[in-house]
Amino acid sequence: MAKTSMIERDRKRTLTAKRYAAKRATLKAVINDRSADPEQVDAALLALQKLPRDASPTRQQRRCRITGRPHSVYRKFGLGRNKLREAVMRGDVPGVVKASW
Repeated sequence: MAKTSMIERDRKRTLTAKRYAAKRATLKAVINDRSADPEQVDAALLALQKLPRDASPTRQQRRCRITGRPHSVYRKFGLGRNKLREAVMRGDVPGVVKASW
């Protein structure tokens, strides 16, 4: 089980990213616009840099829904490898079977 503080920190990052998503999108649109004049692009870059660091969605960590484990989490199931294996063995995941050959 992951530390509760780390899980909460990641949850806070998610909320911050959602809060600033629209503002980041408009600033990035100005930066990537080829027809914008350089002064506008520079102003947009400065404004983007002044946003909180956690406003970037790339700072979020994918975690297991059950344990909060940050590594070896399968995107399709949202579970870490250990909990996914347990769920497959119990038959909770439809269409997935343990390989044997």
